[in-house]
Amino acid sequence: MEGTTNNSIDRYAKLMKGSWFSQFYYGSNPWMARYVYGLMFLITNLLAWAVRDYGRSALTEMERLKGCHGGKDCLGTEGVLRVSMGCFTFYFTMFLSTAGTSKLNESRELWHSGWWTAKVLLMIALVALPLFVPSAIIQLYGEIAHFGAGVFLLIQLISIISFIRWLNDCCQSDKHADRCHIYVMLLATGAYVVCILGIILMYIWYAPEPSCLLNIFFISWTLVLLQLMTSVSRHPKVNAGFLTPGFMGLYVVFLCWSAIRSEPPEERCIRKSEAAVKGDWLTIISFIVAMVAIVIATFSTGIDSKCFQFRKDEKQEEDDLPYGFGFFHFVFATGAMYFAMLLIGWNMHHDMKRWTIDVGWTSTWVRIVNEWLAFCVYVWMVVAPIIWKSRQTAEPV
Repeated sequence: MEGTTNNSIDRYAKLMKGSWFSQFYYGSNPWMARYVYGLMFLITNLLAWAVRDYGRSALTEMERLKGCHGGKDCLGTEGVLRVSMGCFTFYFTMFLSTAGTSKLNESRELWHSGWWTAKVLLMIALVALPLFVPSAIIQLYGEIAHFGAGVFLLIQLISIISFIRWLNDCCQSDKHADRCHIYVMLLATGAYVVCILGIILMYIWYAPEPSCLLNIFFISWTLVLLQLMTSVSRHPKVNAGFLTPGFMGLYVVFLCWSAIRSEPPEERCIRKSEAAVKGDWLTIISFIVAMVAIVIATFSTGIDSKCFQFRKDEKQEEDDLPYGFGFFHFVFATGAMYFAMLLIGWNMHHDMKRWTIDVGWTSTWVRIVNEWLAFCVYVWMVVAPIIWKSRQTAEPV
């Protein structure tokens, strides 16, 4: 009887040891951990939005915030930066404590994948701490956040281009060439159709009059960039096909659309429905979708550390990490800065309306520069291997 009881206890212990709850709470489940970090990131940035739109009355009671240059209208912006500073501090602390982790079951891996009670308390403390920081430090953080947000956009851009090139190489490999050829052509054709259709619609919606010269320039230049990417990719020495420039065209057209949509609502070249008043459901739904999309983009970029590795031919061992922990947290740290810039329109002295995100002329030009940068990075990543190969060939043996 006693032996039977011991066997039951052993079986229960083994079952609990391998269960998802045990791995989640006690550690050594990095795949589950990444979703928890993403959820914490979303909750913190929702708090930043709530502080911006509904926390001004509470912030006004805090005398230390009255040094904000924009007066009462600027309190929401400073509140966003304070919450963002706490979020950034948490993920940057996690970056410093997990950078260099290479194997599972290390102490740093257990810290990354477990100890959730301690980390939740740490997150709460770090988000609350900036509320008591002098305004001058918050202004300094806001200036630094511009740079950090730019780093996030660059990392995200390289990640997107690397994924597109990986997809194209996978479909053009000998093992998949015959099976994927038709699908590649269909995807490439569909991408170009969507790109052309998007450009036509932008001309109709955002350049209704010949006087809308700036929007006409943005849209026309996007069409030129699409043609240039196609020409470079189809060059005999590059031979990248139509899939990569087609998908990059989608991204470039999306950035152009985002830039024009970020123009101030009073801009006469943007046609808006008369029913689109403050707090309408379309604006609220668009805001929520944008928030979730940014979190998903941050999450997907954070686990894509392989595109930044210089040695990609190393054999994967059983106890290797599934993704780079340090890189993962670094992306979330810069993502906190990027999210703050979207909520304040990239301008610390700009008053944002409720249920808006990434609106203002500063936001517009950030998107446009990001579009042009995407074109330059794509062309460089396509052409650079050929340049290096030609240099190696030209060197004397």
